[in-house]
Amino acid sequence: MSEQIEPDAPSHADQQRQRASQLAQALRSELQKAVIGQNEVIDDVLTALIAGGHVLLEGVPGLGKTLLVRALARCFGGEFARIQFTPDLMPSDVTGHAVYDLQTEQFKLRKGPLFTNLLLADEINRAPAKTQAALLEAMQERQVTLEGRALPIVQPFMVLATQNPIEQEGT
Repeated sequence: MSEQIEPDAPSHADQQRQRASQLAQALRSELQKAVIGQNEVIDDVLTALIAGGHVLLEGVPGLGKTLLVRALARCFGGEFARIQFTPDLMPSDVTGHAVYDLQTEQFKLRKGPLFTNLLLADEINRAPAKTQAALLEAMQERQVTLEGRALPIVQPFMVLATQNPIEQEGT
């Protein structure tokens, strides 16, 4: 015979959804304390984080973008890095490079700022195409190719890229 399941008993999936909702609300609350008046941006950033996506923020300097990313990293105990994109930034400045160690007489990989949980890519539109391509590999594939080796990036990983409005000069 078949078992009867009580209709009022919450399923495991329901409990997981409820817990996820509570965690998202707690994150939203903490971020709203750090960045005042940016509720829509906070919601968009949290949605991207939960969905495994990335965010492009457009706005003039001084709107709290760096503060938002730092606060988010602090909320979940993640690592934060910031890259100021400039026309002379090289892909290896973002990904890392091999460094010769005189003591061991071997090359060692020095990981770049991409190896973090939250990366603030400031003024991404100022970077050369090759540097942007290195960032795009990490965003899409969740790995960085360094000296021919594919190195995974820690999870969660999210890039929050910024660009100034077209009528604004870069810093």
